[in-house]
Amino acid sequence: MEKLGEWIVKHRILILIVGIALMIPSALGYINTRVNYDILSYLPKDIATMKGQDILIDEFGQGGFSFVLLDGMSDKEVAETAEKIENVEHVSSVVCYDSMTDLRIPKEVLPDNIYDFFNKGDTTMMAVFFDGSTSADTTLSAIEEMRDITSEQCFISGMSAITEDMKKLSDSETIIYAIIAVILTSLVLILTMDSFLIPVFFMCSIGIAIVWNLGTNIFLGEISFITQALALVLQLGVTMDYSIFLWHSYKEQQEIFPDDKKEAMAHAIKVTVSSVVSSSFTTVAGFLAMCFMSFTLGLDLGIVMAKGVVCGVIACVTVLPAMILIFDKAIEKTSHKELMPSFNKVSAFIVKHTGVFVTMAVVLLIPAFHGYNNYGVYYKLDSTLPKDLESVVANTKLADEYNINSTHILLVDSKMTAKTANKMLSEMKEVEGVQFTLGFNSLVGPAIPEEVIPESVKSVLKSDEWQLMLVGSEYEVASDAVNSQVKKLSEIVSQYDDKGMIIGEAPATKDLIEITDKDFKVVSILSILAIFVIIALTFKSVTLPVILVAVIELAIMINLGIAYFTDTELPFIASVVIGTIQLGATVDYAILMTTRYRTERSSGKSKQEAVGIALSSSIKSVITSALGFFAATVGVAVYSEIGMISSLCMLLARGALISMVVVITVLPSMFMLCDKLICKTSAGFMPKNNNTKNNNEINKVSIA
Repeated sequence: MEKLGEWIVKHRILILIVGIALMIPSALGYINTRVNYDILSYLPKDIATMKGQDILIDEFGQGGFSFVLLDGMSDKEVAETAEKIENVEHVSSVVCYDSMTDLRIPKEVLPDNIYDFFNKGDTTMMAVFFDGSTSADTTLSAIEEMRDITSEQCFISGMSAITEDMKKLSDSETIIYAIIAVILTSLVLILTMDSFLIPVFFMCSIGIAIVWNLGTNIFLGEISFITQALALVLQLGVTMDYSIFLWHSYKEQQEIFPDDKKEAMAHAIKVTVSSVVSSSFTTVAGFLAMCFMSFTLGLDLGIVMAKGVVCGVIACVTVLPAMILIFDKAIEKTSHKELMPSFNKVSAFIVKHTGVFVTMAVVLLIPAFHGYNNYGVYYKLDSTLPKDLESVVANTKLADEYNINSTHILLVDSKMTAKTANKMLSEMKEVEGVQFTLGFNSLVGPAIPEEVIPESVKSVLKSDEWQLMLVGSEYEVASDAVNSQVKKLSEIVSQYDDKGMIIGEAPATKDLIEITDKDFKVVSILSILAIFVIIALTFKSVTLPVILVAVIELAIMINLGIAYFTDTELPFIASVVIGTIQLGATVDYAILMTTRYRTERSSGKSKQEAVGIALSSSIKSVITSALGFFAATVGVAVYSEIGMISSLCMLLARGALISMVVVITVLPSMFMLCDKLICKTSAGFMPKNNNTKNNNEINKVSIA
């Protein structure tokens, strides 16, 4: 590793040029990486709801659909608006009352309930179908064009409209996330580091690594908007530790090589590579555990974040050393005395009162565990969006005036007779919460021969193999009521057509709830096991993995448990994101302290001396790291109007502080309590010279 350090130092200018040059293709990759705003599209492709989406596109030439409400328009204006919308590119069809009244079909023979279905007071409704899926770029473009060509009296509801608004909101906020995170993190570094300029180079180095990471996402094809929003702030918060470690190692090596800064940096790189690479394994393990989810959003987030850690490590030992050496004089001129106080008294107090902190941890564990297992979760993403978004206003209007909060799509055999279809729909109409049922035969009525039905209407609802039916529900997506309703409707469908299926946002969300519930349990176990094994191998210990993982799990339980006691609902992915990221990222704090504890214990010091020195020497690094992670995420949490992003960032920010406090207080207390057991079950803790008593006399160190 020393030769690697010497090579990097020798070619520092070339390395910096290459690092910056790589940002150009990375930037192009970032710009051309598609962002997916549809969470439900990450469901397994082999489940019925996802297969049904494919059938809609393949058989009917349509995927997404929206109910469009026209407020206070005359019949002429409604007809003109319908024609405008029908001419929008990627709108496959428009179904409204006027489209049913073709010249060949007298209004008098249409069923009475058809008029009532499309009209409520001064409001007229039409169903608009798109030739792409709910979140396809073509569908979102069509939504945008529909808004441009219609008046303020037109309200476009549905998941596609929500997705378009989410896209606009996310795109407008992403750059602000970066600016806020960089400013707040820089302020923390200025207060905790010994130079006003070094934070700038930290940000530049990490920024280059972030661009590399985001640019290489082009090879994944697309990433989710959640991944895009979190990747930047998480990579900044997680990998900043590596930069701090390199800087501290460089300062230490300068004391050994006072007259040769290049040699000092070469040795600092050597120390950093060995320490940071092993430390990053725990973080990468936490991220990669998410890749085992069948809900592939975990794979998306896990790969991007694991890749981000690797990019961060590479930049830390190549680009950052090059910057520091090239701009060494400027850094020296802006150096200042450390503003952070020494925490020797705090360390001594904690070591002296370990029983108190262990007792507090046990007492906190009980409510934390209860809160952790009982906090509220939401799956309906638009429930936390700003209420003045166009799509949210339209959905609210649809619920208020038509009492429709969700719409299910039925796909059944096209050869099902009119009599059977009407019987099935009548049975469904009796299911609690169903507001309407609409199929091909119920739409045109028995008095109209199929041959005279306009092809524009027939093609929407019937293909060679399938026929499409709609069921409107007064229940909101992701509610227990709608999930129960979907289950009953599915049972009814299976009685009439064993290949029939019910699809749509509510059925897909029901699948999401069931699948992620299983996924999150698997990922939680895998991430704990992976980090457990890494710690066990690192320290060659049986007991230390249990202690370190237990301490961080306590912090995670406290963090998520707070939501229960504050009556705050969290997004459904909160448990897996916090469980893996908080565990993987903040266990490094514990590893740092444990390493020093082992060093001091093996040198022959008593447990109190060893724990005291380990705590006092680590506490500044733990605080700096935790505050940096907090700064990188808290600003985004406060600023973002997307509820899921805001909530996740707030949890991550709060988790960093909670982990910091728990590691500083509970972990050393556990070392004091379990010292004998740790020394007997771990390698490298007992001094090679067995005369520990004599070593203690010689190496007596006061920690007061």
